[in-house]
Amino acid sequence: MNRTIFHIDVNSAFLSWTSVENLRTGSGPDLRTIPAIIGGDRASRHGIVLAKSIPAKAYGIYTSQPVAQALRLCADLVIAPPDHALYRRCSHALMDYLKTLTPDLEQLSIDECFLDFTGISHRYPSPVQAACEIKDTISQMFGFTVNIGISSNKLLAKMASDFEKPDKVHTLFPQEISRKMWPLPVSSLYMAGHSSVATLQKLGIRTIGELAASDPDLIALHLKSHGRTLWEYANGIDDSPVCPEPAAAKGIGNSTTLSQDARTAPEAKKVLKSLAESVSRRLRKAEVLAGNVCVEIKYADFVSTSRQTQLSTPCDTTDGIYQVACVLFDQLWNQEPIRLLGIRASRLVTAEEPVQLSLFDLAPEKSEKQKKLDIALDSIRARYGQSAVVRGDELKPPS
Repeated sequence: MNRTIFHIDVNSAFLSWTSVENLRTGSGPDLRTIPAIIGGDRASRHGIVLAKSIPAKAYGIYTSQPVAQALRLCADLVIAPPDHALYRRCSHALMDYLKTLTPDLEQLSIDECFLDFTGISHRYPSPVQAACEIKDTISQMFGFTVNIGISSNKLLAKMASDFEKPDKVHTLFPQEISRKMWPLPVSSLYMAGHSSVATLQKLGIRTIGELAASDPDLIALHLKSHGRTLWEYANGIDDSPVCPEPAAAKGIGNSTTLSQDARTAPEAKKVLKSLAESVSRRLRKAEVLAGNVCVEIKYADFVSTSRQTQLSTPCDTTDGIYQVACVLFDQLWNQEPIRLLGIRASRLVTAEEPVQLSLFDLAPEKSEKQKKLDIALDSIRARYGQSAVVRGDELKPPS
């Protein structure tokens, strides 16, 4: 059976959710109807635009733009502060509703998700009619709108949902790629960041169609593995499944927003090392092993992406979690500045549960030494504090 995938994306989520709350409580205007943004502070003129209204966009205001610059474009701009507790409640309500339709749901970020429509397609006359019904129900139930993209894979469904907004349903099936996607600028391609686009433009590639028709080895030569991924995306190639988190599943994770954007792999991997230590320490404290590891990246423009893998042998060691995280990072990073990094361990099993060793795992004696080292470090830090023992690469050079 051919798959049918929906990508559901809240239109200007932070601004929409704040507007709905304003209307519900009578505490403010509908920000969607006036030049307005979420983020920053008018008095200090600090911060960046997290979300914008369509009237604000008409002034040339864009997401991630400094607030001071936005105010120069529109002096009467209404600025509302972010309310992350509200956003979490709205997100949970939306996802809970969608899970009543099907459990085959993968949340991509706080305001978007993939829904595998294949298993429930028999309930509806067509995917488009189903998407329109879901879209209208969300608007009636919650007061905000969504775009829904429909295709045979996740990549094309996400591309489709980014077409004309708001409150729209779009299709982008393989037979529609040449007409709907290839004429678009290469910057419109999912995961094509500023640095990658600049490199492609130097190669004379300006549209998605030109990238699709190019030599993948040439693209990989300039952009490494990420270049080959972009070439596959330009050709509509993506076989990744919708990965719902089982209801009973538990995970242990940690993420951090960086004080300064990381721009190189060594900078990012230093942060991943610290996150791996934190996650593995919590795994050992809970006496569980991770069967799955996920790495999340949020870029400076607030676009988030993640990648996960199942471990051949569940583990709880710092080095084991870190090595997997580095592999995922190398596959995921698009060379753009990084604002946030996260590691999450899931598919947990008890530490006493027997596991099947892989031929590619560490030698048993080396693995056992790493476990003993981690346990010793846990004990020292528990008694004397986290800074009692630090890795050599974390030491600051003497002044």
